[in-house]
Amino acid sequence: MSLVTIRPSACPACAAAPAAEAQADHAEQPDARLLLSVPAVHCGGCIATIERDLADMAGVNSARLNLTLKRLSVDAKPGIGAQDIIARLAKLGYEAHEMDAGIISMTATEKQGRDLLMRVGVSGFAMMNVMLLSVAVWAGAEGPTRDLFHLISALIAIPTVAFAGQPFFRNAWQAARAGRMDMDGPISIAILLTLIISIYESLLSGAHAYFEAVVMLIFFLLVGRYLDFRARAVARSAAQELSALEVPRATRLSEGAEREVSVADLAVGDVVLVRPGGRVPVDGVVLSGQSELDRALLTGETLPVFASEGHVVSAGEVNLTGPLQVRVTAAGKDSSLHRMADLVATAESARMRYTTIAERAAAAYAPSIPILAFAAFVVWMYISGGDLRLSLNIAVASLIITCPCALGLAVPAVVTSASGKLFRKGLLIKDGTALERLAEVDTVVFDKTGTLTMGTPEPTNLGAHPPQALQVALTLAEGSSHPLSQALARALRAQAVVPVGMDAISEIAGYGMEGTWQGQRVRLGRADWVGAEPSDTTAAYLSIGGAIHPFTFADQLRAGAAEVVAALQAQGKSVRLISGDVPAAVQDLAARVGITDWQAGALPAEKAAQVSELQAAGHKVLMVGDGLNDTVALSVAHVSISPASAMDAARAASDMVLLGRDLRPVADAVRMSGTAMQRIRENLWQSGIYNAIFVPIALFGFATPLWAAFVMSLSSISVTLNALRLK
Repeated sequence: MSLVTIRPSACPACAAAPAAEAQADHAEQPDARLLLSVPAVHCGGCIATIERDLADMAGVNSARLNLTLKRLSVDAKPGIGAQDIIARLAKLGYEAHEMDAGIISMTATEKQGRDLLMRVGVSGFAMMNVMLLSVAVWAGAEGPTRDLFHLISALIAIPTVAFAGQPFFRNAWQAARAGRMDMDGPISIAILLTLIISIYESLLSGAHAYFEAVVMLIFFLLVGRYLDFRARAVARSAAQELSALEVPRATRLSEGAEREVSVADLAVGDVVLVRPGGRVPVDGVVLSGQSELDRALLTGETLPVFASEGHVVSAGEVNLTGPLQVRVTAAGKDSSLHRMADLVATAESARMRYTTIAERAAAAYAPSIPILAFAAFVVWMYISGGDLRLSLNIAVASLIITCPCALGLAVPAVVTSASGKLFRKGLLIKDGTALERLAEVDTVVFDKTGTLTMGTPEPTNLGAHPPQALQVALTLAEGSSHPLSQALARALRAQAVVPVGMDAISEIAGYGMEGTWQGQRVRLGRADWVGAEPSDTTAAYLSIGGAIHPFTFADQLRAGAAEVVAALQAQGKSVRLISGDVPAAVQDLAARVGITDWQAGALPAEKAAQVSELQAAGHKVLMVGDGLNDTVALSVAHVSISPASAMDAARAASDMVLLGRDLRPVADAVRMSGTAMQRIRENLWQSGIYNAIFVPIALFGFATPLWAAFVMSLSSISVTLNALRLK
């Protein structure tokens, strides 16, 4: 029977709460004894429903849901455990998983974003005020009036530079200490020199000061820096998410007594009890009990796997129907789930070494700026006979004109514009380099369960059975929580089938449902249990007396699955399917969507190895997957996409998240990435042409720092307008 659980609507309050953003900053969470991941929440109504319900739960002191991270923090009395909260949420229609709060550490990402945005606001406010004062000077203010306006401008600009310029000064200082030069070096020199020469001119009652230029320079550069930050910000580490999904506690059996202990305290040879509905906390071997295990998130198998004495189980699998006693063979850092997290961490660090086109341009561009300005200063000191004031003005003008505002905006402006368009199509870009990497892709690898399919089984042959068989099947199916039973019951109810009266209905763990109808025993479940011949087709078998009625199932295709495959192939991309499911199911799906190159039975490490081999052969791979079994492959791939319905760890490992059910935005993103890269190259060429024209003007002394700042602003605006053409 299939693994996928059919659940009620996950958001009964969504329709009444359209303003999800009103609670988006519901981010500060109290210290909690329990931390759970709730992947299905997506609006303010979800927050209100969950928090209100848990507030009424006996033993719960407080509950706070973070919508951005989809995490629920619960402060509860010692008698309340994670399973109690999970069961409560299940009644509301929300699936939840316990996380280890000790592993999840709050990153500085959100704080860094707020800090950068605050500096943008301060510099923008200062720029507007200094510009008002400068307009008065440009309009003809002279003498003491001009000096007063310059003094007021200095009082605004100096603290603004000290506060808003810190990101540039800090990075420049760190680079200098390391013996290298990056773009923040010449930026910092330009800011400080412009400020110093402006103060110098003001003290000498000079006709020109350039306070508006320095705050304008900081403002435009910070805007570019913030756009780049927002494009690059990745909320979480996939390796951290994977580690947190390891079950933090387990029920250890010792001399017949049950005791809840930390998984870290378990040793090889210990015996743990895994109750129905619980996640297996360790790698081990079943000592007693029988059940069915949900392995889809780990291996991609759509069918639950029967487990009884002697069967091997892995950390992260879900026990579906019966209690199991498991002897520990590996726990904590030695478990298969933790080893997967280590692989993800290694892949993530390798991906972070990717060098963007902007970084390559900056590496070539940065050292030349201060050298050029210093050369201008030396030459003009010689030409002018030692006129320090003139030489400094020309050097500062050269620094401002060559300062890479346009270069700093060239990439983030395009990425932000493309991200907005793709977001409206239903695709969220998490990483600023993702579009650039996506433009290089020549091979697309899809997972099957939950990616090309919805992971929900659908009966395919209801019309082949007599009405009485359908009625009996509905009666038995409604008594089971098994995913195939739930799918069958839902389909039969939709056809207005009415259940029959039945006695002695019971569920046999790992096998199915049975009961007594009209004096004869009836069963719905596994083929060998009901006396049927097993087949490769996903099916549940009904036996009535000696008659066998097989109900076959097929996984529901995700909307746009066949269309996205055709669109990618039309773009010249090679499309492959790699799944952990059985060959028959994978072959059937491949034929339905038009993929000829497919592989079945792939373990998580094998998926990652396949992707790595393709990339070692010179291919650039886009991986599209959703389960824990895809997480390593998603991290290894050149670029990756996961659906919003994916596990938290898979979404964290991905560069992009598909927000809706339709897969077609994947093809749109691949196509748009090429257009975006064209716009980026145009912007970089535009920046180069701008410098080729105006740098000589500055070097020959025809540009004041103010005029240089004006030209720099025009260049930044033109780059931004070119990026907006994507919309």
